[in-house]
Amino acid sequence: MADYEPIIGRYLRLELEGKPHRVYVEEAGQGVPLICLHTAGADSRQWRGLMNDPQVLERFRVIAFDLPWHGKSSPPAGWREVEEYRLTSRAYVDAIVAVADALELDRPVAMGCSIGGRIVLHLALERPDRFGAVIGLQAGAHVDPYYDTQWLHRPDVHGGEVCAGVVSGLIGPKAADADRWETLWHYMQGGPGVFKGDLYFYKVDGDIRGELQRIDTARCPVHLLSGEYDYSCTPQDTLDAAARIKGSSVTIMPGIGHFPMSEAPEAFLEHLRPVLAQVLSVRG
Repeated sequence: MADYEPIIGRYLRLELEGKPHRVYVEEAGQGVPLICLHTAGADSRQWRGLMNDPQVLERFRVIAFDLPWHGKSSPPAGWREVEEYRLTSRAYVDAIVAVADALELDRPVAMGCSIGGRIVLHLALERPDRFGAVIGLQAGAHVDPYYDTQWLHRPDVHGGEVCAGVVSGLIGPKAADADRWETLWHYMQGGPGVFKGDLYFYKVDGDIRGELQRIDTARCPVHLLSGEYDYSCTPQDTLDAAARIKGSSVTIMPGIGHFPMSEAPEAFLEHLRPVLAQVLSVRG
């Protein structure tokens, strides 16, 4: 017998950076819109656990989309003429706002992980009146380079397997085998140079250390959650960011690594539910 999940996917046509795009969007549930942003080099499949949780779907319209160049969102026409794909903070913010505007979302909550966790801090700073709250997973203000990104795009190595190898150590030791390998599979499928291009935002362009104190949580509440087994965005990185953002909340999740929503979806939801309850209470 067929057993369908509640997730519905479709393509959204819109213009980004002056070029037409087909952006793949999935959603499930009803209520407060909750935009979910995937990690570098991956796609919206990471949110499968959240998008199948009946309790969340009762109160939230969960929306996840693939950034251009990721998953089912192809690069724009003429992509082969692009010298090198590089994600910038400006393009990233504009893409999220464009999707929210196209779907006519009323002050959605934005939740992202890793690069998505970083960009929601930019949203809280730049567009506090457009978003009802932000939730940053594995969110720090910057990251110091700790590996050679040239290995992520070379003609003499398998790019996907190298990408998965780079992130494999970021998964917590308690992750179920099936969840661990599905998380890595998403990285194995990434397009050439896409993970490397995302890390340009993560390591260089998205550094927001000097701006965090300007975030006004009275206008846009900020919630930060990070797994304890993460050497990319360490727990201390998240605690430092929270200390600079007056009025923010912070949770360190034991036993979880860099990909809480995909490596440990059930454990992650136990930590997320109180945050979502708080979002609802403030929203009214």
